[in-house]
Amino acid sequence: MPMPGPWELLIILVIVIAIFGASRLAGIGGALGGSIREFRKSMKDDNEEKPKAETKAEGESNA
Repeated sequence: MPMPGPWELLIILVIVIAIFGASRLAGIGGALGGSIREFRKSMKDDNEEKPKAETKAEGESNA
C-alpha cells in the first residue's frame, strides 16, 4: 500500500480538525503525549528495578 502524499495528508488533517475542532484536538494531543511519557517512565523504572532484585537474589544464594 503506497504512502499518502502531502495533499492526502493535508486533506485528512482538515477533516480531523473539522470533526474534533482545534481546541479539542490540542487536548487529545496533550493527553496522548502525557500517556506516552508515563509509559516510558514506567518502563524505565521497571528496567532499573530488575537488576537490583537479581543482584540481591544472587548475593543471598552465595552467602
